[in-house]
Amino acid sequence: MGLLTNKVDRNEIKPGDHIYTYRAIFTYSHHGIFVGGSKVVHFRPERNLKSMAETSSNLDDPTSNPCPTFPDCGFRQPNSGVVLSCLDCFLRNGSLYCFDYGVSPSVFLTRIRGGTCTTALSDPPVTVIHRAMYLLQNGFGNYDVFRNNCEDFALYCRTGLLIVDTEQGVGRSGQASSVIGAPLAAMLSSPLKLLMPSPVGVATVTAGMYCMSRYATDIGVRSDVVKVGVEDLAVNLGWTCPDEEVAEDDETSYDQTTR
Repeated sequence: MGLLTNKVDRNEIKPGDHIYTYRAIFTYSHHGIFVGGSKVVHFRPERNLKSMAETSSNLDDPTSNPCPTFPDCGFRQPNSGVVLSCLDCFLRNGSLYCFDYGVSPSVFLTRIRGGTCTTALSDPPVTVIHRAMYLLQNGFGNYDVFRNNCEDFALYCRTGLLIVDTEQGVGRSGQASSVIGAPLAAMLSSPLKLLMPSPVGVATVTAGMYCMSRYATDIGVRSDVVKVGVEDLAVNLGWTCPDEEVAEDDETSYDQTTR
């Protein structure tokens, strides 16, 4: 990969690669796992959500405009946001980028924009593809733009790492860390304006705080991550589909009325 960009050609990607493309004039990036055969497994919001980012992500639903090339493009299980798409439908005329793994801290800090690399090491491609295909059949829980988004999905497929307590802070997503880290760095550096009259000095300190906040939330360095087998994912996180929850509620109500 280049130092400034992760842009690649189609013939350069391999099965198991974590790829992404930019949406809405580089406003955000959409991530997935290339599984070979011009197919990508990715994660998107299952239902229409109110936020702009999630509403834009719903445009990734190939079922609204069936693929003329691959009949199975757009396949997903009921009540799941994990989708199998062809590479063309995934990119939607956007450029192709490949996510970097195992980068050094210095390289990580030079990537000003989050969601392009991590210091964490990737598992072998066969393991990555197994996780992606397993989650295609079994789901990846509920989509959350900050704690469980498309980048979180791809990061898990490549590393098997999960945040122990997602109620604290954000998930694994570098994009989410950037969104939160930028205003946080600006807020923390505001008092320095009284001590540092130079705008350049304040900007330099703010940029430094921003980069360090991104680095501190990277899954390769944070201490609140654990390795979780994909077969144990639903059990560990208590993910259940809405139909199962309704069924459990109905059974509970029935038991109470029959006692």
